[in-house]
Amino acid sequence: MVEQSSWMQKVAADPGHSHWYVDRFRTMARDGADLVGEARLVDAMAPRGARILDAGCGPGRMGGYLAAAGHHVVGVDVDPVLIEAAEQDHPGPQWLVGDLAELDLPARGITEPFEVIASAGNVMTFLAPSTRVPVLTRLRAHLSDGGRAVIGFGAGRDYAFGQFLADAAESGLAPDLLLSSWDLRPFTDDSDFLVAILRPA
Repeated sequence: MVEQSSWMQKVAADPGHSHWYVDRFRTMARDGADLVGEARLVDAMAPRGARILDAGCGPGRMGGYLAAAGHHVVGVDVDPVLIEAAEQDHPGPQWLVGDLAELDLPARGITEPFEVIASAGNVMTFLAPSTRVPVLTRLRAHLSDGGRAVIGFGAGRDYAFGQFLADAAESGLAPDLLLSSWDLRPFTDDSDFLVAILRPA
């Protein structure tokens, strides 16, 4: 059994947390907020009709957009409340409850690797520290040889960017491009956000 993520620790402490999170994004969507900036970057990276894994998909805002753009999307999240919301709000992708540290999609009948694996929404910072390398290793195992992973998260969340890049290297992933935002601003030493586009090493 892997260590419980900080997200599920929050849910255990406050059973309404997941519903609050879903309602927050539904309200933002009704108010016209731009919730698909990450998805636009992923779409630009992907060949048409790509197989895309939304790792830590939450309530499905990114995967839903990518499916509507014609991609074949599988979304995985540890929180069943978020998966239920994704199924309700974004039908089309295959939404699955699962812990990324134990990700084994071939065992669930999904045998083809993915051309793009995307993880947005600070997913990496909600992982238990002991599962960071296992999660990245499992993502690498699901990535096609010519594929790329794109992972974004903010600073100040107890996961230093340098440590993340070292963990990625240990997991068999090498940086293609480092950005400081989903709208393609360059990464610098003082950036407070990282979007890492990674390839198999």
